[in-house]
Amino acid sequence: MDRRKFITSLAAAGGTALGGSALGLPRDSKAAARRPNVIIILADDLGYGDLGCQGSRVMKTPRLDEMAEQGVRMTSFFASGPVCSPSRAGIMTGRYPIRSGVNYVFVPTELFPLALALYGKYRMPWGLPRNEIVLPELMKTAGYNTCCIGKWHLGDLPGQRPRARGFDYYYGVLHSNDAIPLRLYENERVVEPAPVDQDYLTQSYTEKAVSWIESNDDSPFFLYMAHTSPHVPLHASPEFRGTSEAGLYGDCVEEIDWSVGQVLDALDRRGMAEDTLVFFTSDNGPWFQGSAGGLRGRKDETFGGGMKVPAIARWPGVIPAHTVTDRMSMNFDLFTTSLAAAGLEAPSDRPIDGRDVLPMLKGEEQSPHRELYFYKGRELQAVLQDGWKYHRRHKGWATSFSGRQRGPMLFHLPDDPDESYNVIDLYPGKAKELREQMDAWEKCMAAGVPRY
Repeated sequence: MDRRKFITSLAAAGGTALGGSALGLPRDSKAAARRPNVIIILADDLGYGDLGCQGSRVMKTPRLDEMAEQGVRMTSFFASGPVCSPSRAGIMTGRYPIRSGVNYVFVPTELFPLALALYGKYRMPWGLPRNEIVLPELMKTAGYNTCCIGKWHLGDLPGQRPRARGFDYYYGVLHSNDAIPLRLYENERVVEPAPVDQDYLTQSYTEKAVSWIESNDDSPFFLYMAHTSPHVPLHASPEFRGTSEAGLYGDCVEEIDWSVGQVLDALDRRGMAEDTLVFFTSDNGPWFQGSAGGLRGRKDETFGGGMKVPAIARWPGVIPAHTVTDRMSMNFDLFTTSLAAAGLEAPSDRPIDGRDVLPMLKGEEQSPHRELYFYKGRELQAVLQDGWKYHRRHKGWATSFSGRQRGPMLFHLPDDPDESYNVIDLYPGKAKELREQMDAWEKCMAAGVPRY
């Protein structure tokens, strides 16, 4: 029996085979009676400082700024990985990517037969492993219609694509927009062969998302909309090209802002705004272009510029408007929070790192995390606890370390948010405490981490 049928059969049977709530079954009858829609909108390589509401002076993002005014802007929200595939694995599984072995960026399998053979020899996955339980599979157990629009980047082999992982409908590309060949899919069918005309991707994604929302029946729905922009190569439609004050990168971002507005307008037309929890964020920090908002580092680094990303949540009548929170969270929390909003429990048959942050977003509770850990690939490089961030000795990009190993380092983020001043000599006790915390965490993780 395949994974999807297995989950469906357990849901139909009440989940007793895995202890009742192991597969995310309803927590109570009240929650089962009224379930909100959930939308996660993900930009690709968007920087922490790339939105107007995040302080950008050259980027006009009126719809995202408006969304922030209507809900909560999270100023201490982090990606679970500094690059694409690991970060997306965190969202889909609610777990640190290292738990599933997704520690690197997936590439098209058809172009790398030798690498595929080597990866098979060393049991490294070419996609999110099938034994991972993913968010759309769980949402379907509660009667949700599920849709994935845009960039998948969690596997292109049979059994790894969106339709095999719980999505009823898929429209998008399977890899980053710099991959070759890049094809546009609708479900399992290629609707535009390589090379895709990327100038129109954002508009095409938006049209499909809005159409799917407007044609959806009365069932609750889960929409995962993952843009390919502003990942390089940069593309924008003729309507947006040359209209921003930040070059082609800015055109891409402003078109994404327009797209978010179209999705929110579709909810308004259907009278669904108050019944829909909407998240907007980025998979990691900016690459060669984009603003890290004054933070140190960029994509593929565990400094703030690579891991700290813009994040907005809106749910009228539930999440207070005009709110900003600096309580820390990570993108794997979207997994558990989405389940909680739907009245579902997270799986109990495996460690789940994500937490329900709805109480935090409502201002009712502090962060559910005492600490957060930052990985680059399989290497645990840093930990954040109570405003203190400790980095082990590691190598970063030339912009940070001149290609040499540096560290260990200790930063106090409330006083030094851009990690510029190493105070390890002033607070050796705190550094020792956090170093030991990292060591203890790795010992706990070792037994359950795939050895890819």
